[in-house]
Amino acid sequence: MIHTKVPIVSLTALELRDRLARGSLSAVDLAQACLEQIAAREPEVQAWAWLESEHVLDQARTLDRYRQTGRPLGPLHGLPVALKDIIDTRRIPTENGTSIDAGRVPAKDATVVDRLRAAGAVIAGKTVTTELAFLHPGKTRNPANGGHTPGGSSSGSAAAVAAGMVPLAVGTQTGGSVIRPAAYCGVVGFKPTFGSIPRTGILSQSPSLDTVGVFARTVEDAALLSDALFGYDAGDRSTNAMPPPRLLTTARSEAHVRPTFAFVRPPGWEEASEEVVLAMRELSDALGEYCFEAVLPKAFEEAVAVRERINFAEMAKCYHHYERRGGDQLSEVLRAAMQTGSNMPARDYIAALDWPEILNAGLAEIFQRCDAILTPATPSPAPAGLGSTGSSIFNGLWTLCGTPAVTLPLLESEAGLPMGVQLVGPQGEDARLLRTARWLATFTEGMTA
Repeated sequence: MIHTKVPIVSLTALELRDRLARGSLSAVDLAQACLEQIAAREPEVQAWAWLESEHVLDQARTLDRYRQTGRPLGPLHGLPVALKDIIDTRRIPTENGTSIDAGRVPAKDATVVDRLRAAGAVIAGKTVTTELAFLHPGKTRNPANGGHTPGGSSSGSAAAVAAGMVPLAVGTQTGGSVIRPAAYCGVVGFKPTFGSIPRTGILSQSPSLDTVGVFARTVEDAALLSDALFGYDAGDRSTNAMPPPRLLTTARSEAHVRPTFAFVRPPGWEEASEEVVLAMRELSDALGEYCFEAVLPKAFEEAVAVRERINFAEMAKCYHHYERRGGDQLSEVLRAAMQTGSNMPARDYIAALDWPEILNAGLAEIFQRCDAILTPATPSPAPAGLGSTGSSIFNGLWTLCGTPAVTLPLLESEAGLPMGVQLVGPQGEDARLLRTARWLATFTEGMTA
């Protein structure tokens, strides 16, 4: 029996998973606790695009009945997971953050939803996205301070986890749409290596950049959810047939040696606030000889512009049908980006596609000397006001490179706003990156103890 809702919604996904597996917590009780938390926080946070309590409870009841059969449980059995509202859900609205898709109800689940259901997750509902997962903000507010942006475009997913409404959520990143809102809202955000999680059934903005990512309270929770989503899918040519890594097992394991970090000032460093600069310096100093400063190759000065070229050119193509159906309903910022993409010479777009290989070659020398790159997740804490989703300048270059990145809620501004620390690893080294991130999270806990 649940005596109080606060401890339940404050538990990690792994703690909840273990209670559900032991039978000391039912899926229905967990679902009800989450729904009560949503009722308490949603008027203020506005994280949800679609939510029906009975739909959540029906799934939980089915899972509780399944557990009584004694058959093996899925790795996410009974855990509520929120989905960004660009991820198709069968018989549930998926409106992509635009009035043009109002009332749209897909006939088929996205591949990630199929995998969540197979793992025993409860599909909690659809969370707010910015318009077509670009820059025009939705209604969501930052749970840490409602007068500040939650970031975007996966604003609702980050906010729902930060507000304790759900233990886990799924989003996407084309520029900084997982790392930035996670950093602003104060949760763990994980953007894996490009192509790790299939995008079949998810709104396509820029196929060369779009990456599915996750939100959680801890690194281990992010690994737990990602384990269920990783793997090949014939519908997404960016995925490969390699066996998926054992993310949770590796993340929870102990490294043979203490990890080494390369502190990097990324392009746009001049935008970093004094608070961010001082906090990162303090963290680097605390790591001592296990943190050295590295300078990115000069080619990275072009990374921001190159990523934008790819994004805008592909968005002009992918969103052309929205322009035809209701261009007057699109925001000015989206129309301007599509126009830029439409006017781009083919040579510039094709040349831009060569850059990820060039940039990753430049990173290789740095990664030979460290376990992970250490850098801020955002130039500042979440800006005041809701008219912007903030700057993704410290995120987009890693999306362009296709490298895994994770942000940890390790720092706080003087005003009490979260500030994220971003770690970046080599392509394909997702499990090792999460293990390093877990080590750093434990290390910083010791600093504040």
